Amino acid sequence: MARWFLFFIFFFCISSFTSSHARDGSIAIYWGQYDKEGTLAQTCATGNYAFINISFLNKFGNGRKPNLDLAGHCNTDDSNGCTSLNKDIKSCQAKGIKVILSIGGALGDYSLSSKEDARQVALYIFNNFLSGKSSSERPFGDAVLDGVDFDIELGDGDHYDDLARSLSSFGGSKGNKSKIILTAAPQCPFPDKFVGKALSAGVFDNVWVQFYNNPQCQFKSGGNKGFGDAWEQWTSDQINAKKIFLGLPASQEAAGSGFVEVEELTSEVLPLIKKSGKYGGVMLWSKFYDDQTGYSSAIKEDV
Repeated sequence: MARWFLFFIFFFCISSFTSSHARDGSIAIYWGQYDKEGTLAQTCATGNYAFINISFLNKFGNGRKPNLDLAGHCNTDDSNGCTSLNKDIKSCQAKGIKVILSIGGALGDYSLSSKEDARQVALYIFNNFLSGKSSSERPFGDAVLDGVDFDIELGDGDHYDDLARSLSSFGGSKGNKSKIILTAAPQCPFPDKFVGKALSAGVFDNVWVQFYNNPQCQFKSGGNKGFGDAWEQWTSDQINAKKIFLGLPASQEAAGSGFVEVEELTSEVLPLIKKSGKYGGVMLWSKFYDDQTGYSSAIKEDV
């Protein structure tokens, strides 16, 4: 009897440990839009981030020549382009950090005119940033990024489902050893008008929802119904994605609204959202603002 009792206690403890750690999350960050946010290598050296979104490829589609805008970090028009990031990308990946190309952004010139247009953009991204055929135009040299992030904030949202399917299909192509990670950054009003169609393709891994600049669904002190309802929708079976992240500004200045104080995040928000089996962690905009506040360092152990 005592032996069975001890076995039960042991099994219960192991189960509880596994269950609690299944809700452990990670932090994703956007990097590339501010020249005073440190290098990519320095960003990875903090040890705070599991995913880094290099932002942005903000010109593509409908006959446009694709353009990568990384503010003051590098200029693709220069003779060496952004190949200086080659070593940084590899250094981050050696630490187990996933480095992802973010396409779109709030400022840019991009759209997709057809399914074929989407396929051509996917092919360009695959050959120039992922593990496709070598191209003399590869902005980062021979560094192979881990995936693509859809931060679509302009246009009508058409054909991004076609782009997502095309990129996903390349992940299983001959000679490509690893899966292409696909992520998206919709705004919290559900469904998102820009990437809602793309998410319906069912090929996304992580979705970091922007719970800021949208008062109707972002967290508010003293009243969480709008936030709770939105989180429940995003983590429901309506979104066929593996993990959902809570997207937040890393400081008051990083967004017009939606900043959550560290104490409120750790005591009120995280305990609520961790109840979902789809909880993946927290996404922050952006490295520049995180440097000002130390937000990721303050929340890392709780995420």
